[in-house]
Amino acid sequence: MEIANTVTELLLAKKRFPFPPVLVPTMGALHQGHVALIRKARDIAGPNGCVAVSIFVNPIQFNNLNDLENYPNKLANDISICETEGVDLLYTPSTESLYAGNRSITINESSLSAQLCGAARPGHFDGVCTVVAKLFNLFSPIDAVFGKKDYQQLAIINRMVRDLNFQTVIHGVDTVREQDGLALSSRNVRLSVKARTQAPVLHKALKSACELLERGQKDVATLLKHVREHISQNAPLAKIDYIECVDAATLQAVDLLNHKSIIAIAVFFDDVRLIDNVELNPNY
Repeated sequence: MEIANTVTELLLAKKRFPFPPVLVPTMGALHQGHVALIRKARDIAGPNGCVAVSIFVNPIQFNNLNDLENYPNKLANDISICETEGVDLLYTPSTESLYAGNRSITINESSLSAQLCGAARPGHFDGVCTVVAKLFNLFSPIDAVFGKKDYQQLAIINRMVRDLNFQTVIHGVDTVREQDGLALSSRNVRLSVKARTQAPVLHKALKSACELLERGQKDVATLLKHVREHISQNAPLAKIDYIECVDAATLQAVDLLNHKSIIAIAVFFDDVRLIDNVELNPNY
């Protein structure tokens, strides 16, 4: 595995690998969820193709300085995971390497980011779009892999690729979970013992909404009320940020389930914000 730390090193490394690659953009602190993305990338690239991973904690997508400062840095472990998984090229730029000091251009998304996490984190997805666009320009990937845990991010990246004519196919990978159902996240290690015990309720609440749908309940208000009550009754430490049901493609709110949608949630346990979602595919 070759490691590039600057744009110049990356451009030189590209000449030594079969390009274009399959790209897995990450912010590091890799876990089994990221491993699933890397393995998906290898399946796409094949044994002789190039799998590239980027690790960069993107400062312009954080609207909370405390969250940025507390984001875990486990680069040595991340490198070990990438080596074990057969990554060909690892890109670990510094902020100074990737962003000019007097930068003045940012990509703005004005529709899909207006709700869910975008409403609670102003500017977050503009930062995401900007850094992903930069990575796409640097790598020119034929394919890129993202997790479905951040469903809004996946939808926005798909929209950016469509609207800006990037020649990259985006692949979404299902959320990887702990045995008790909690979605894997680099933030899970910050949960207190009591919060970690209660956090799996999020997935259970979403699953219970699916069960209601299977029994014929398609009224969104009823489903959302059920999810909210399930969390409130079984996770007293949880502070709900949002629980919403939106169209899976446009992320616009829906009132009645008659096409593919998602229920997305964000919940605080102390200062740790967890997100999760479930896809709803009503039979009609």
